[in-house]
Amino acid sequence: MSKFMVAGFVQMETIVRVEALPVPYKQFESVPDLVNTGIGGAGFNEAMALRWLGNEVDFMSMVARSMSKSQIDAFLKTNEVDLSTDYVLPMLDGMPTSVILYCKGEKQTFEDVKDIRHVDYDVELLERQIQDKDLVLMSNCNFCRPLIKLAKKYHKPLALNVRSMRAEKIANKEDFLAEANILYISDDDLENDPHDCIKECRDKYDPEIIIMGVGDKGVILYTKEGNSFIDYKPVKTNEIVNTVGAGNALFSSFLHYYTKTKDAKEAIKNALLFASYKIGFLGTSNGFMTEEQIEQWKRLIWR
Repeated sequence: MSKFMVAGFVQMETIVRVEALPVPYKQFESVPDLVNTGIGGAGFNEAMALRWLGNEVDFMSMVARSMSKSQIDAFLKTNEVDLSTDYVLPMLDGMPTSVILYCKGEKQTFEDVKDIRHVDYDVELLERQIQDKDLVLMSNCNFCRPLIKLAKKYHKPLALNVRSMRAEKIANKEDFLAEANILYISDDDLENDPHDCIKECRDKYDPEIIIMGVGDKGVILYTKEGNSFIDYKPVKTNEIVNTVGAGNALFSSFLHYYTKTKDAKEAIKNALLFASYKIGFLGTSNGFMTEEQIEQWKRLIWR
């Protein structure tokens, strides 16, 4: 069992299954299982996945002052995840919210993060809780910024989930990227070839590991040791229902195994299994495998 700090978003999330993107106009549509509403957000999903795999997790985030944490606790109980909400602070004027339209692997996201970009988290709480952690996993949102210096102060490895590497969005991420030991990047809106993007990140930021999610093509794993680039194809454990949240699941499970074994190649294989199972479920924060299930699938696929 490892000890993680996860800092990032928790939000209300509505996922809508549509016939096509862009959405064809219909005045009204009533279909069973069309709309799924729950609690999600990258940080929340990552914390849940790490806890599901048996780790100790401190989840640092913020919600609206009007929202009771009992709603999150009830969601966690329903999904059988024992994750504490002690460090989810009610400090926002409104609750971050997203609506995701999905169709056959494609998605369109509408997000309203309310005032979270302008509200500071309790730095003393971050400093107190970081000291015994094996790794810090954070999003590149403003309230996570103090963790950059704290991780350096206490010699803690930093993992960063990067939502976009588009040129116009890099400027406010430079300090995060420069200090991250492990990067996860999605190819959703890349402007160049995935391998070229990884090489640029390698040359500019010098991380230990870069994972690039490339959708239905799988992942690319770069490791600084040996300057290694390896392409991994996806594996199949479930029929695909919804790919939203697959990257969060893959990155979390990779970090779980890598922190445990320091074997990046074995960790990415386990992560591919974990993510492939997760996309068989609707909603971003459910559909997680246990270590025992992962071992069973490994024996079926690779042994």
